[in-house]
Amino acid sequence: MANNQKKKSDKGNTPEEILSGFHSLRAEQRALSGKLSEFELDLNEHKMVIETLKNVNEDRKCFRLIGGILTERKVKDVLPVLITNQEKLKEFIEKLHEQIAKKGQEINEYREKHNIRFRGLDNPKQDEQPVSTSEARGNVLVS
Repeated sequence: MANNQKKKSDKGNTPEEILSGFHSLRAEQRALSGKLSEFELDLNEHKMVIETLKNVNEDRKCFRLIGGILTERKVKDVLPVLITNQEKLKEFIEKLHEQIAKKGQEINEYREKHNIRFRGLDNPKQDEQPVSTSEARGNVLVS
């Protein structure tokens, strides 16, 4: 019994561990994509508000929601802050795109390292044959 555990630790991760690692990488990528879409919506809102306020008198009062508190300001005070926030959002969105691309590369490297295949995507003729997930090479089949 001790020899079985020793062989498993020498051989590497079990197929279940490999699969769970792959799923966690994909979940991280999905979370990054969700954040990206959220920030892109914020950026679009900033663009709309900036375009609207550019056509308004600078001394006109406007309201801004800051941390759940509605504050009264003048357009000349709010517009520069919105433009600064818009630029920071653009930079952050670029960084998120880079992180998503890196995570995609990491996922592809993980797939190649552990020989993970998808049914119907990778060699469909081979999928017709039964595939064992407990082969000595550590192949994992994801459906």
